[in-house]
Amino acid sequence: MLGGASAILGLAPVGTFAAQLAPRSESNKVKFKIIVAGGHPGDPEYGCGGTIARFTGAGHDVGLLYLNEGEPNGSPASAKGVRVAEAKRACELLKARPLYAGQVDGAAIIDASHYAKFKEILEREQPNVVFTHWPIDNHADHRAISMLVYESWIRVGKKFALYFYEVSNGEDTLQFAPTHYVNISETTEQKRSACLAHASQAPDKFYPLQQSVTRFRGVESGHKEAEAFIRHLQSPPFDLP
Repeated sequence: MLGGASAILGLAPVGTFAAQLAPRSESNKVKFKIIVAGGHPGDPEYGCGGTIARFTGAGHDVGLLYLNEGEPNGSPASAKGVRVAEAKRACELLKARPLYAGQVDGAAIIDASHYAKFKEILEREQPNVVFTHWPIDNHADHRAISMLVYESWIRVGKKFALYFYEVSNGEDTLQFAPTHYVNISETTEQKRSACLAHASQAPDKFYPLQQSVTRFRGVESGHKEAEAFIRHLQSPPFDLP
């Protein structure tokens, strides 16, 4: 009965997808714009790197929107620009674009002016879908950008599809119950290279932790490795790879 209801409503059941995003060709020229928002350089790569690679591999435009440049106030001059350079390299590996919201690492601000500024960024980009942090997260910067995305989504009339992603489940993200999965078995190495590009951020520690999450999500969804997402119930339809 539930399967029948899904067919009538045009909805994909949990863990399945209505269609695959095929590589672009002469008969398939639709190009989507995707924004993956994260608190710091490295967050989108760790949480969605395999999915990002699948989108860009299919010819779609993906922007990685970082809340800040990863440098707290008082950082030594020698650290200036290091994380931006790492993000640039990671984006090159994923064939994505780096974008910045202009805030400061560890000092995120959520107020009327920052809501308005963030909405302007998304309005300029005109995304078909935005992925952001799950709002129940131990890092304040992750929660901040999640709320900035969510408020912007409401203010633009919920025009773009909205998905939440996880990072370092159990250490950062908590109480994450996926509605959708993306098989990243073929893009795991591309994701790994992008994560390791953030060499200043102890990837030897953090990548194995995140890979344990993708392996577990793979067990859940029947793949070698997978990334998991929660689709907002009021989100417009948008197929994942």
